[in-house]
Amino acid sequence: MLKNILILLYVLLTGCKGNAQQKEVVIDTGDHTEKKYEIAKTEAEWKSSLTDLQFQVLRKAGTETAFTSELLDNKKEGVYVCAGCGTEVFKSGHKFDSGTGWPSFDREIKGNVAYDIDFKIGYKRTEEHCATCGGHLGHVFEDGPKNTTGKRHCINGAALKFIPKEK
Repeated sequence: MLKNILILLYVLLTGCKGNAQQKEVVIDTGDHTEKKYEIAKTEAEWKSSLTDLQFQVLRKAGTETAFTSELLDNKKEGVYVCAGCGTEVFKSGHKFDSGTGWPSFDREIKGNVAYDIDFKIGYKRTEEHCATCGGHLGHVFEDGPKNTTGKRHCINGAALKFIPKEK
């Protein structure tokens, strides 16, 4: 009888595999290389060349308050450049009124905007950066004008400067 009890205990103790003991294995692919940009400055250099709001948006991936940008209702012809480095990122002809409170464009200037994935608010978004200095511009969504690209590049006005077309 004692032998049967010991065998049963052995089976119970070694045969049970509880969930608390299981660990999820995460494989590190080692792809943690910091992106290098053509224009690189120290935080102090960025702070000295940008306004407080521009610094928060471009360098800290902040978001300006909706409907506060001077560029929101700008309808002039020209080009929008990165406020950090002057790289042309959007053309005025691709700007549209999305009603969201931020300047919106249906496409970027190819090669001048870089993309990344952002989970900061709990779900996946495509984040946009200046391809030259890495400054945060905003996000791109799939709810833009269907008659063009279907994309809505929702951009912080503080991340941009407008250069009017010369006559």
